Amino acid sequence: MEFKELLQFIEKQDGKLARSYEKGHDKEKRVLARAVKLAEEAGELCSEVLSYNKNQSQEKMDKHDAESLADEVADVLITTLLLAKNMDVDIQGALKNKIEKINEKFEGI
Repeated sequence: MEFKELLQFIEKQDGKLARSYEKGHDKEKRVLARAVKLAEEAGELCSEVLSYNKNQSQEKMDKHDAESLADEVADVLITTLLLAKNMDVDIQGALKNKIEKINEKFEGI
């Protein structure tokens, strides 16, 4: 998938969420809801990481597989992009700037 396609999906998904779950929500409520959702998804990813490292209860490790880990990583990325969109973050610009800073930091290593 190209990054452009991902951003198009985010645009469509944002509209679907606003129509189905967030009717009547103003921007502030939408941003807060997305931030809480991101925390939830990050927690689910952490649970998968624990299972991956075999530091989880056997019941949870039995449910873990490579697909569930990948799903949780994707959920965190998608939810982060939805939150960024709702907060008017230029995600492409932000990523470009951050990558440049990281490259400068590790230049010569």
